[in-house]
Amino acid sequence: MGISIQMLGDLLVSRDGKPVNLPPSKKTRALLAFLVLAARPHRRDRLCEIFWELPDDPRASLRWSLCKIRSVINEVEKDRLVADRERVSLNVGDVDIDVKQIASKVDAQGVLASELENLYRQLQEPFLDGIDLPEQEVFQQWLRSERQEVCRLQGRVLSRLVSHPGIPIPDQLTWARKWEQLEPYNPQAANQLLRIMDSLGLSKEIEVERCRLISRFRKAGIKWVPFRVGESSYSQESVDELAIGRALLTQQKIEFCTAEDGVRIAYAKIGEGLPIVKAANWLSHLEHDWDSPIWSPLFQELSLDHQFIRYDERGNGLSDWEVENISFESFVTDLETVVDACEVDNFTLLGISQGAAVSIEYAVRHPDRVRQLILFGGYHAGWRIGASEATVKEREAVMTLTATGWGQDNPAYRQIFSSTFMPSANAGELAWFNEFQRLTTSPENAVRFLSVFGSIDVRERLKEVTVPTLVIHSLGDQRIPVQTGCEIASAIPGARFVGLNSDGHLLLGREPASKVFVEEVRQFISKH
Repeated sequence: MGISIQMLGDLLVSRDGKPVNLPPSKKTRALLAFLVLAARPHRRDRLCEIFWELPDDPRASLRWSLCKIRSVINEVEKDRLVADRERVSLNVGDVDIDVKQIASKVDAQGVLASELENLYRQLQEPFLDGIDLPEQEVFQQWLRSERQEVCRLQGRVLSRLVSHPGIPIPDQLTWARKWEQLEPYNPQAANQLLRIMDSLGLSKEIEVERCRLISRFRKAGIKWVPFRVGESSYSQESVDELAIGRALLTQQKIEFCTAEDGVRIAYAKIGEGLPIVKAANWLSHLEHDWDSPIWSPLFQELSLDHQFIRYDERGNGLSDWEVENISFESFVTDLETVVDACEVDNFTLLGISQGAAVSIEYAVRHPDRVRQLILFGGYHAGWRIGASEATVKEREAVMTLTATGWGQDNPAYRQIFSSTFMPSANAGELAWFNEFQRLTTSPENAVRFLSVFGSIDVRERLKEVTVPTLVIHSLGDQRIPVQTGCEIASAIPGARFVGLNSDGHLLLGREPASKVFVEEVRQFISKH
């Protein structure tokens, strides 16, 4: 029977159907649950931040907890817990996890009504009951997010119950009311409730309910077209984008490849179809990018009908931080290493910011492998190339501030970057990006990156690009002027230029320009 893990109710691990004694330490049990659900590599220093407060000895506490977890999760011939000097991961591919099993059953074809009702009853159990760590805010945020995901899973079960042919219509009404109560701002739940009331001939009740729902959605500012009495069917046109994103994320597998100088590069593949490879750019993190207010909509869109491949730059994200060589040449060879590890050919290459220069160099070196090239917010020459003395001094001053302020809790130093990357971001988005910068690299590496970026120069390579190229640039980009994007497009033979109505060097997923970006990318890929 192997290992099974129960997350609903008290955390329970069973081996061959028999419960395994768990460590009495709540933090150790919380760490086990975290590693099981976030089944991908985690940096040790990040785990220490999540679970332990100073003045404790976080690394010693982590080692102790991992030792206890090994005895729970490992078997004689199978080491599921993988831990080295930098990272920790838990391989649970062969482990039965109750919430994941429920999620897989909900959407199964031909699922019986009785099975759905049983799934709903299971989901009424508190998720990871008694695992809260009130003093560890980052863990609590993660736990709240996972509990919300269980609520969304309840909603998916209820959405099947309200329209299941094996359930009498009066009972469907009961399930519809539960769904509407669980997700009061879900237009689909509201309309299914009205549809079932209509089918039962509840003419008076339906008008009262309809007015109540109209008032609720209007006050919340949510667009809603109510179900019209007498319609024979109801088409669910809207899609739960968050649910799609989470479903895609469960397919992501993070792996590592090794560059010629021994540096380990973390990469991830997700989705199916013609491959798109995104060249790494500063900053990235394979774990945190997916939930970012910046690029997550693009990642999700591209992953729906493509195999989307991305990786973390050396010295950054989940790739090795302690590296001797951070240079433009190493950026290019790391891209070569990832492409070889993924065994892809005839792929679309996407380059963002300094990743555009890396992509240009790769496309010139390997025109036989690149199907088409997409560049956004890129530049062909770094800030040292042809710059005035004043500009060079200004950039060097920023590097000095970075060295002293990057790792501090006060985000004032990192604000130097976020305010130019995303001038129109709100306070919450800026706060997210400030923290994201700290999580992705060290102060020392941040300075090294800035120095390397200043010396990038692929101006002479532009005319050698032979693959179809799309250049996209924000018209109000305050970090890399739009003129730079125009120069790149004019120098690459046959390149097409698209200007976006945005002032961001990085696009916010909520702004209209982000949707235009996705549309332009999709059209370009489909035409070539």
